[in-house]
Amino acid sequence: MLAVIRVILLGIFVIFASVFGILFCLVRPFHSNNVYWLGKTYSKAAKILGIKLVFRTHPDAYKAQPAVFIANHQNSYDIFTLCGSVLPNTVTIGKKSLKWVPFFGQLYWLSGNILIDRENRKKAMAALKTSKEIIQKRKVSVWMFPEGTRSYGRGLLPFKRGAFQLALAADVPIVPVLMSTTCNKIKLNRWSNGTVIIEVMAPTYMSDEQKKNLKQTCEDYHSLMLDKLKQLDAEADQLNAHILPQTNHSEGASK
Repeated sequence: MLAVIRVILLGIFVIFASVFGILFCLVRPFHSNNVYWLGKTYSKAAKILGIKLVFRTHPDAYKAQPAVFIANHQNSYDIFTLCGSVLPNTVTIGKKSLKWVPFFGQLYWLSGNILIDRENRKKAMAALKTSKEIIQKRKVSVWMFPEGTRSYGRGLLPFKRGAFQLALAADVPIVPVLMSTTCNKIKLNRWSNGTVIIEVMAPTYMSDEQKKNLKQTCEDYHSLMLDKLKQLDAEADQLNAHILPQTNHSEGASK
C-alpha cells in the first residue's frame, strides 16, 4: 500500500515540478542557473521516497568554476537524489534527441543544457568543440557521467574519455562527485530508506603526463572515485545499519 501511495505522490510531484520548471525556464530561458534550481527542486522528492540526503561540497569546488564535473550514475532515482548536488552555473550534456521527448525534452532544452549528436566520431568531435565553446563563452561548468550509462548495481563502471577530453580542450579542472550506493537500497514499501551521502570533491587538474595519456587518466580518476565511493558506502551503511541490511559493495564496485 505504501508503494502505491509513493508512486502516486511521485507522479504528481513530477507533473507539477515539470510544469513549474517549464514556466520558470520560459521566463529566463537558457539561464546558467536553471539547472541548479531544477536540481534542487527535483531533489525534494527524496522525502517522498523516504530518503534523507546529506550533501557535502568542498569549498574549492565553487572557486574552480568553470569546470567539468564527473559523477557516478546509478539508476533512475538519480534525478531525485544526485541532481540536488549540482552547483550554480552548471549545465549537463545530453543527446540531441532528448529535445523531442514530450515535456521533459522541452524542459531539458529550455533550462540551458547542451544537446549534442554523438552518433559517430566526426559528430562526437564536433560536439566536443561545441561544448568547449559553451564553457568558454558562457563561463559555465559542465556535468558529465564518465561511465556513459547507468550502472544499475554493477559498481563504478570503466570511464570513457569524453569528460577528460573536454576538460583538456577547455583548460578547466575536473571535479569528482560521488553518491553512496542506492541500488537495491530503496524499497518503496519501506517507510524509511535511510541516508544517502553525496559529496562534491575538491577540483583537480590533470598532470602533464595525464594530458598525454587519457587512457591512464581515466584509470586514475576511476581509482580516486572508487576509493571515495567505498568510503561513502561504509559511512552510509553505518548510519543505516538499524533499517537496511548490510551490503558488500567491494565486489560490485570493482567490476
